Amino acid sequence: MRKNLLSLPMLAPVLVLLACAGAQAQTVYRIVGPDGKVTFSDRAPDNASKATATTTNPATGAVGSTSGLPLELSRIAQRFPVTLYTGSDCAPCLSARSLLVNRGVPFTERTVSTNEDLEALRKLSGDTSLPYGTIGGQRMVGFQDTEWTQYLDVAGYPKTSQLSASYRRPAPTPLTAAAPAAAPAAAASESPAATASPRARPAPSTEGPSPTNPQGIRF
Repeated sequence: MRKNLLSLPMLAPVLVLLACAGAQAQTVYRIVGPDGKVTFSDRAPDNASKATATTTNPATGAVGSTSGLPLELSRIAQRFPVTLYTGSDCAPCLSARSLLVNRGVPFTERTVSTNEDLEALRKLSGDTSLPYGTIGGQRMVGFQDTEWTQYLDVAGYPKTSQLSASYRRPAPTPLTAAAPAAAPAAAASESPAATASPRARPAPSTEGPSPTNPQGIRF
């Protein structure tokens, strides 16, 4: 894997990088009105109990919900949202996912399985290597346990899970939206032979021998 491990003296610059990226994260509130209508705003509503805070990462476009998280963990997730991009039959992807799950890091998982997904990943990361991950604005191609752990530490994520037993991780979603199903092809035109009226069968010939005319005499 093309990864250069971080040395401890480099953590200070990394902290500055993460902090700058986190400062750009935008908190969006999902507001449910008395009539049930849902709206979104970057301003906290008067009644916070009716709003769910989400975090948008401008660098990746990833949006993750922070509802149901402990307060401090919610704040960290809003500043440094984590997104993991994975593929099938990818052992390093499983390792990256296990690290995040075991540590209790809330994250959004996007799957890469189609050519469209690969092209979108290339635009995001400049490569098609998996796994690909972001912590705030920090981008990581490939997986090295030490590197990912250092970035999570600098971002402030707890070293052990603080998630409640009722927490449910969002299901993985494709990186790109599925293309609409193609309209069924028009039925092939039937050949003239198939559409032509069947020809009338000729009447049985009365010529030739028969029980009443064993000699086949023509009149």
